Amino acid sequence: MSELLPLLERLVGFPSVCRTPNGEIAGFARDRLAAAGGEVTMMTGPEGDRVNLFASFGPRDVPGVILSAHLDVVPAPAEGWGGDPFRLRREGDRLIGRGAADMKGFVAAVLSMLPELPENLSRPVHVALSYDEEIGCVGVRHMIERLPQLCAPPEACIVGEPSDMRPVLRHKGKVAGRVTIHGRAGHSSRPDLADNAVHLAADVIALVRALHEEYAAKGPFHPQFEPAASTLQVGVVGGGTGVNIVPDLCRVEWEARAVPGVDPMAIATELDRCIAVLLRPLQVAGRSLRVESEILSAYPALDLPDDAPLRGLAERISGHAALGAVSYGTEAGLFQAAGVPSIICGPGSIREAHRPNESIGLDDLESCRAALRRLFAELT
Repeated sequence: MSELLPLLERLVGFPSVCRTPNGEIAGFARDRLAAAGGEVTMMTGPEGDRVNLFASFGPRDVPGVILSAHLDVVPAPAEGWGGDPFRLRREGDRLIGRGAADMKGFVAAVLSMLPELPENLSRPVHVALSYDEEIGCVGVRHMIERLPQLCAPPEACIVGEPSDMRPVLRHKGKVAGRVTIHGRAGHSSRPDLADNAVHLAADVIALVRALHEEYAAKGPFHPQFEPAASTLQVGVVGGGTGVNIVPDLCRVEWEARAVPGVDPMAIATELDRCIAVLLRPLQVAGRSLRVESEILSAYPALDLPDDAPLRGLAERISGHAALGAVSYGTEAGLFQAAGVPSIICGPGSIREAHRPNESIGLDDLESCRAALRRLFAELT
């Protein structure tokens, strides 16, 4: 642990909040990966100020195992924190700081274990570190596109999101979107001379609720999940400038979580179709209302079969039976969609993620290091 704690302290010390440049933390990780003997590739994303890292250890011409993590964290408003969120502090056997559980603890564990990699690996270990996972798995998509040039087709990917070191086979997919309603402003005393964007937004919200209720009643259902069907909800609504002004603009932001077997983008398409049906008679009547739809983020579900070899590997190295499904999403679904069997297994609890005083236990980190040690032995 003497190597791991300083690593986690350094990693937490980088305020690598999503949507911001990550050159400093990426440079630190690159130097550690290279010092351990890795062949490291840095890939700048289209934003120009954010990078992914991919490092390979062992033979390059045979399938290996990817250890996947993201370097970004969610913002850490000062309220509720007992100290600087970006300065690791210890209270008993807990280590506190933004990203300690989600998921710099896993990154620190991996970096601390690389010096223990056997020289006689028969299959390679790859370390994949991405940016902007927290806003829709943005960075990893560019890295996955490069995989054919980076390594032989991987046999497996272990995504180290916090799961209490229990392997996780499934999670729902997600799509989030924004509907912008344009109307015509006017004085509230003559609403007949205007077109109220907020009123139409209320109808759009009703459509989201109706689709949610349809999935809840008719499925498809997946018994591993709670709730067992795909879900929709509206999370943000904004419009209007004054109670005596008919509003000409309103925005509705919605989200859907799709069970495996349901394409999240198909839900977005169905919502757009329903909105078009709603809008058609208004436009025929000459109303000035119009609607713009955009997708804010999306990623596919993860669905690893119960009998997949990766499940057995993850159970052996972690010492825990696999968990059928979790409610949160990860980059694992994107690796799976690219043809790489994927599973979630990482230290710490998802209950700690995104909250003030986020923390991880010393025993969680040691359990992760032990699992990595067993993984390395499996690959010799």
